[in-house]
Amino acid sequence: MEIDKRAVLVTVSLSSFLTPFSGSSFNIALPSIAAEYALDAISMSWASLAYLLASAMFLIPFGRLADMYGRKRVFLYGIIVFTASSALLGIYPSSSTLVLFRALQGIGSSMIFGTSLAILVSVSTPQERGTMLGTSIAAVYIGLSAGPYIGGFLTKNFGWRSIFLANVVIGLMVLVLILTKLKAEWRINNGEKFDIIGSAAFSFMLLALMYGMSKLPTRAAFLPIAIGVALMAVFAIIEGRVDNPVLDLSIFRSNGAYTMFNIAALINFSATFSLTFLLSMYLQYLKGLDPQQAGTIMIAAPIIQAIVSPIAGRLSDSVQPAKIATIGMGVTGLALAPLAFLTANTSIVYIILCLLVLGAGLALFSSPNTNAIMGCVDKSLLGVASSTVGTMRLTGQMLSQGIAMTLIAINLGTASIVPDLYPQLLTSISSTFTVFFLLCILGAGASYWGSRMSSYN
Repeated sequence: MEIDKRAVLVTVSLSSFLTPFSGSSFNIALPSIAAEYALDAISMSWASLAYLLASAMFLIPFGRLADMYGRKRVFLYGIIVFTASSALLGIYPSSSTLVLFRALQGIGSSMIFGTSLAILVSVSTPQERGTMLGTSIAAVYIGLSAGPYIGGFLTKNFGWRSIFLANVVIGLMVLVLILTKLKAEWRINNGEKFDIIGSAAFSFMLLALMYGMSKLPTRAAFLPIAIGVALMAVFAIIEGRVDNPVLDLSIFRSNGAYTMFNIAALINFSATFSLTFLLSMYLQYLKGLDPQQAGTIMIAAPIIQAIVSPIAGRLSDSVQPAKIATIGMGVTGLALAPLAFLTANTSIVYIILCLLVLGAGLALFSSPNTNAIMGCVDKSLLGVASSTVGTMRLTGQMLSQGIAMTLIAINLGTASIVPDLYPQLLTSISSTFTVFFLLCILGAGASYWGSRMSSYN
């Protein structure tokens, strides 16, 4: 059967736009939702955390199921679950169901992310893989950029429920494309049993670890993190004994390049995710900008990412992708280093220039790194590899948040941010960017070491 690669790329790219668009528009609408239901800060945080936890818990299991029973099938079900949960959030929300439906959205997202990259790689040749991955990743950054603006417009003019109904419209478009354009199915493994026990251990391990990281630096973080570490050992034992593990850990032992590329991805997300949070505080507290002005400045990085990602992806088709990713990590570090020297008098132009360089660095890293990861595994493991990329992303995001909150707590404690404490806030921001810069050095080393181990497929 002849496969329409362009239709596959459009379908996957639209789904790649949908999930980050949904998340970034939800964050804009959250204050309006909280005001309507009188939600406290803890309830608001759970509305976001439930999505992240559900996404992380099910990424690897759904990736394995996709390899076994069909990537298009799991992708289709993921779009259905995500679209249905968005509809429920739009037409039947309440303070008690908000967290539940957000978790359901997260499950749908894990089914989408656990299969979308695998489908792209399944239909592409090694010579065009980077271009297709770069286009899909550009769609992610466009979604991140468009979410705050479109979400803010919809919330202001039509109410916050409209952002979820917008998700429904996009989800239905993807659904139609899947049913009419994606005629083929992609699965490699037949007749194997799904590792239910290993999947459960993995899911609860990530739940405990990510929940614990979300509680850093309080004492409440220690117990769930300890439980997560214990479950990690249990998971490793289980996976070493079953015939068809949900995550074959031997791939990390036997494929050093795959391991290094995933470590580099984890470090990259750990070093960059909290940047928006930190700069948002800096711009609003120390520079006196309003949220819209701060958001306008912050959009500089994702715009550059959306422009450069397809170029970086195309370049990684002709040059070893890990080498480009290593350069990207280095450029990211060069953008973070000047931010460690921010003062109350730093010019806005200085910050915008750093963000432009950061956007280029992230684009040079993301597409080639994903290409390198997907290119160094057997086709029978593409679903698991795709899911691993997503797991590194979510885990890195939680680590980044934990690092930032720990350093803020060390300098500010539990005090509210008032003008008298702005110097301590600035110290927290500067020290966090210093840590992030050092992480980028480690990440560049991991990516470079992986490039030495790999053969470009």
